[in-house]
Amino acid sequence: MTDESTILLVHGAWHGSWCWDLVAGLLRDRGWEVRTVDLPTVHSERKTDLALADDAAAVAAAIDAIEGPVTVVAHSYGGVPTTQGATDPKVTHIVYVAAFALDLGESLLAAVGNVAPDWWLIDGPLASAGTDAQPPQGLFYGDVDSALADACSARLLPQSLRAFTDTIDQTAWRDRPSTYIITEQDVIFPVVAQEALAARSGSVAVRLDTSHSPFLSQPDAVADVIENAARS
Repeated sequence: MTDESTILLVHGAWHGSWCWDLVAGLLRDRGWEVRTVDLPTVHSERKTDLALADDAAAVAAAIDAIEGPVTVVAHSYGGVPTTQGATDPKVTHIVYVAAFALDLGESLLAAVGNVAPDWWLIDGPLASAGTDAQPPQGLFYGDVDSALADACSARLLPQSLRAFTDTIDQTAWRDRPSTYIITEQDVIFPVVAQEALAARSGSVAVRLDTSHSPFLSQPDAVADVIENAARS
C-alpha cells in the first residue's frame, strides 16, 4: 500500500479519456500516478444495451484495480457514475469539474429539467451532442484554441441515452470530502446550478474563468486543484 493518492480521471458525456491528456501529463510530470477510464456507454461496441450502472461499475472497477488511496476527478456527466460508483473506502477525495454531483433518486435528465436540451441529437437509444446551429466547439470549448476545439469535436461519440435517464442510488460525496470546480464561462451548465450542487454536496468550491472544458483551456489550473485535493 502507498500513502500517496493515485488520481483517477473520469470523462464526461460523449468524450473519452483523451480529453484529460494535458492534465494527466502535467500531473505525471509532477510525480503523481494517474489512471483514466473510458466509460462503456460511450465506448462499448454494445453501448445501445448499456446504462448508468455500467458506467458506475467501470468507475468502481478502475478504483478496485488501484492499490492505496484514490482521488477521483469527474467532469460533467462523469460526476454521475462517480457519485454512484466511487464508494470504496479507498476513495479519499472527489473533485467534480462542472459535474453533476447528484443525490439519491436523481438523474442527469431530471437535473436539466426533464427535457433534453435542443442541442442533443437523439436517435433511438443513442444521443449525440451538437447541431449545425449549436456546434460542439461553442458548447464545450468556447475558450479553447480553435484547432484543438475542432480536433476534440471530431472525436465526440454518441452515447447511450439511458446513461442520462437512469437514477442513482448511492452518493459517494456523502462519505468523503469533495472539491467542485465551477466554470464561470460555461454556456451549457449554468453557474447557479453548479453553485447549488457544490453547496449541497458540501464541496469546497473553486472558481475558474473558463468554458465547460477547463482541462483543455487551463490545464495547469485544473492540475493545481487536483493536486491540492489529492494532498488533503
